Amino acid sequence: MSQDATEGDLRNTGMSLKHDREWDYELDRIVEAVEERDAKRVGLQFPEGLKRRGPAVADDLRELCDDNVTFLLSGQPCYGACDLDTYLMRRTDVFVHFGHSPMKESDKIIYVPLFSNVDPFPILEEAVEDLPEEDVGLVTTAQHMNRFGEMVEWLEDRDYNVHTRRGDERLTYEGQVLGCNYASADIDADQVLYVGGGKFHPLGLAMEHPEKKVLIADPVNNVVTVADTEKFMKQRYGAVHRAMDAQKWGVIFCTKIGQGRMEIAEEIIADNDDAYLITMDEVTPDRLRNFDMDAFVNTGCPRITTDDGPQFHKPMLTPGEYRIAVGDKPLDSLEFDTFHGTW
Repeated sequence: MSQDATEGDLRNTGMSLKHDREWDYELDRIVEAVEERDAKRVGLQFPEGLKRRGPAVADDLRELCDDNVTFLLSGQPCYGACDLDTYLMRRTDVFVHFGHSPMKESDKIIYVPLFSNVDPFPILEEAVEDLPEEDVGLVTTAQHMNRFGEMVEWLEDRDYNVHTRRGDERLTYEGQVLGCNYASADIDADQVLYVGGGKFHPLGLAMEHPEKKVLIADPVNNVVTVADTEKFMKQRYGAVHRAMDAQKWGVIFCTKIGQGRMEIAEEIIADNDDAYLITMDEVTPDRLRNFDMDAFVNTGCPRITTDDGPQFHKPMLTPGEYRIAVGDKPLDSLEFDTFHGTW
């Protein structure tokens, strides 16, 4: 496996830090939609890591479109296809969402997934050294889906029996995983190869499927690791324990279009006279600090709980963790919170 010292070092990927990574922004498809709909206002939404590219993309589109077309950049936080700027979408003739695959088809929205140009095969060469069994599941994120078929063939050429599936309707592609959905890993293999950057997706996958070995092949940071959930699980058990004495509960309902689970929130409210429903779009520690609660339950994006949980002034739990804290479920039933279905 790669040493930790190389993690995050882009020099070994053939990329240079002084240049922006090249993406296909599918400008021709956007211009065609603008012309077909005689659009006058076009909304552009980028994920957090690519917002700095927004003005340059807008400049390119201005050169290709009539002068009477106005381009509006969304400043709202964006972490996934579930996180659309609905305010801007309703006030534009064409709405373009960059960086994610469609969670639900819509004539109103143009999804531009921004496929990565990083070559995944050098890191796969290293990864197969830690895949001893013939059966292997293969999963990745939307950014690497343009090479998914090639990766399957590459593994098959090395005598692996590759297992893949699409998952459920929240997923666009076969083999795709989201930060909240790992249904594509429901395959008949004890080892799963995750190709992509970051550790949140594979950690969630490893928690969702604790019986499987999850190997991370990160072609961007040029590192191979095994998903280890021990530290993560200790953090979650700690949050549950701190919430066991809570009397007043704040139940968070996220109003973002793809993150609302009102049925779950209402079930908690109905069962607990000391639980209060709080609605908001962006769930942050500062926004909750003024509420006099002993603990919170987040029915929105799981990453709010798992990534940002330690930043909240009171314990922040998933719905499943809440059931453990109030004694409805045993402690050993703790599992990762996942989303299924669309809006």
